[in-house]
Amino acid sequence: MSLGQAAGITEEQISAIESDDYMRSSLLSGREKAAVLWAEHVTRNTARDRDDIFETVKKEFTQTELIELTMMSCLFNSWNRFMDSLHMPIEGQGEVDKIRKSVYLEPAKLKNYMQEMIDNWPDEFPEPDGQALS
Repeated sequence: MSLGQAAGITEEQISAIESDDYMRSSLLSGREKAAVLWAEHVTRNTARDRDDIFETVKKEFTQTELIELTMMSCLFNSWNRFMDSLHMPIEGQGEVDKIRKSVYLEPAKLKNYMQEMIDNWPDEFPEPDGQALS
């Protein structure tokens, strides 16, 4: 919960997200509802069987955004399972405080970073040597 608050989610929104009725909440935008819906189905591993959910979410997000949303859902699911299995707390207050300070990205700096990535993107990638498939 504190991690969500550090990212700017209100307590009321967290309560709405945690409810079974979040899709009807006036506290969440259409994109937020779709993101929660998708994360829920990715988490439960039902996304692949629910074309209706995929179509609903696809209306709110570009293909790139949907890929990022799916990747983040998978990442946090694996992280939570890892931490839970080792009985480790996920979000100590010190870490939450760091996140609270870092949620804003300066658009110009992000654009410069992305441009540097594009400028240095290789024209070709080496072919796999096949050893990994053995």
